[in-house]
Amino acid sequence: MRVEPRRLLCPYTVVRDGRAESFRLIYRYEEPVFRPGDPDSLALASMIAAQVALNYGLFCRTLRFRGNYERRDRGFLSAMAENTAQEIFVNKLLRPNRFLIGPARGLQDARFQAPERFCPARLVFDDRADHGGRAGAARPVGGRGGWAVLSSGGKDSLASYGLLRELGLRPHPVFVNESGRHWFTALNAYRGLRASDPATARVWTNADRLFSWMTRRLPFVRPDFARLRSDDYPIRLWTVAVFLFGALPVLRARGLSRLVVGNEHDTTRRLRFRGIRHYDGLFDQSLDFDRALSRYLRARGWAAQCLSLLRPLTDLGIQKLLAGRYPRLLGWQVSCHAARLVGGRALPCGACEKCRRIVALLAAVGTAPARCGYRREQVRGCLRVLAERREKALALEPADARALLALLEARGLLPAGRGAGRREAGGRLLGVRLEPGRSPPGDIPPEVRGRLLAIYRDQRRKA
Repeated sequence: MRVEPRRLLCPYTVVRDGRAESFRLIYRYEEPVFRPGDPDSLALASMIAAQVALNYGLFCRTLRFRGNYERRDRGFLSAMAENTAQEIFVNKLLRPNRFLIGPARGLQDARFQAPERFCPARLVFDDRADHGGRAGAARPVGGRGGWAVLSSGGKDSLASYGLLRELGLRPHPVFVNESGRHWFTALNAYRGLRASDPATARVWTNADRLFSWMTRRLPFVRPDFARLRSDDYPIRLWTVAVFLFGALPVLRARGLSRLVVGNEHDTTRRLRFRGIRHYDGLFDQSLDFDRALSRYLRARGWAAQCLSLLRPLTDLGIQKLLAGRYPRLLGWQVSCHAARLVGGRALPCGACEKCRRIVALLAAVGTAPARCGYRREQVRGCLRVLAERREKALALEPADARALLALLEARGLLPAGRGAGRREAGGRLLGVRLEPGRSPPGDIPPEVRGRLLAIYRDQRRKA
């Protein structure tokens, strides 16, 4: 791995049947964030570079890491590789997956006994690489205070940014710019914030190209996977950490200690499938992940905390918050991974599940979907699919999906059904959900907790 002041480069090499193929992973920064030759910088860069690999422990005999890894790093990577293998086994191999071909398609019906370990790969940490020494004690990534927001252009990160600004804090929006079209999702918000807030930062990475390169080397995935329209990735489930770790050098360079992610109430799902515990493929968006990552960072000596301010809220609550309190930010929202550029502005596709959900949320709170770039025919198309498929058309918990449909019915946007009344549905979706296992108030930093919950309750009263 090579570390430069504004860049890290790390080769990924796949060895199969005696043949080696390599791809170079890159992260590039707009400001100096690393000190070449410094063990602290190399330790952080090593953890950034390792994250993509954690998606493939289920399919490899060995995962070999070359870098600066101490005992805590190895423990964290081993635990996350095991958890990711378990999530992929359940959610990508045992459940229907249109990307699979060959014998892999028959795993859904196979009889098996759950193994003690789901990650068969042996993790090997090779400290003979060119860093010239053993892993040293890292200096803090963060500082005594300061907030960064992992920003994507979606409603959650924009609402988080707006909340911190309203609370009188100075958040630093950090955008991780994938090299492909997914960047279109973030483009409107990045340009808007870049022009209005000098604290806006951008990190460029080709991790998305590395994911595609790796997928082409999995013989049980359709060769034409990139042309298949889908709201899911073929195999990978460890993605958010690729962005989170990539943002940490910015926190370190600026002395920030809190990294805010936009995860809501329903991203913490503890389920069982055929006797196997899992998180519905959402572990890296769960409360348990935030806590595990924050514990690791503290133990490592990197004074940074990962948290979400939005866990007491539903999707509808967040959308209403953004539309009602931060209308300027709402105009930059794009919640679609198939967005396209029209006249320099990113516009949503209007046909995917995310677009259906956003159209439903905006319409339910009385905000014109056109505010987020949806054309009239796209809105009609989304409502038509909702009328036909009902809650199956929404990636929400069933009770929340039914309540959202009831709100649309109450506004005359869907045919009248037998759902809950408007008041009952609104109470369910706009209430402040404080639950020990999903959204405990104690996980919100005390200096903002009281004011933040007051904003949420005020929104509920005005509903």
